[in-house]
Amino acid sequence: MANDHDGDSPAQYSSPPRFMHELDPEFRPPLSDWTDVRRWRKAERERLIAARLAVSADARAAMSLRIAQGLDAVIGEISGRMVSLYWPFRGEPDLRPWMASINERGGRTALPIVVEKGQPLIFRAYKPGDRLEKGVWNIPIPAEGDPVLPDIVISPIVGIDPSHYRLGYGGGFFDRTLAAMPFKPLVIGVGYEMQRIDTIYPQPHDIPMDRIVTEA
Repeated sequence: MANDHDGDSPAQYSSPPRFMHELDPEFRPPLSDWTDVRRWRKAERERLIAARLAVSADARAAMSLRIAQGLDAVIGEISGRMVSLYWPFRGEPDLRPWMASINERGGRTALPIVVEKGQPLIFRAYKPGDRLEKGVWNIPIPAEGDPVLPDIVISPIVGIDPSHYRLGYGGGFFDRTLAAMPFKPLVIGVGYEMQRIDTIYPQPHDIPMDRIVTEA
């Protein structure tokens, strides 16, 4: 009886071999090289920001309100606590009304400031009505005041994975800041449900969020 094939010619199949990306369009091959991870993160960052900006301003405002309500539920009593927030940028949830309510309820608020590339952020106390000036990327920052250390850090996300690892803007400021703080604050990532992804391919320097709050 003849063999199905011999060792001198390649095996013949009824159909060409299939690959996972053909069977499942959502399949993501594992990435181990930091260069590949950075390239993937850059593309994913651009995709997620574009999707966020495509949502109407009214819809984002409604989702921001629900996120603020979710933060109240997670944090509880706010009096006497210092909360670092952020100035909304490129479609991020706008929590400025919630910032005002914190101060009305006896809490204090702060904003992060980029000092220089490759260095941790600092936090400076800010409440609505304080004088602002333009910082990096023209994002408003408090014009004066000594650095403060927040008890709670609210961080906007570009993407978030099931282990609460955050995809940010790629500058590494957030992770350096948390690593340099003398105590561990409560760290809450905020964003929209559409920003959930399977993984950010976390690296040793990445620090996960303690909690995630979305409009859901």
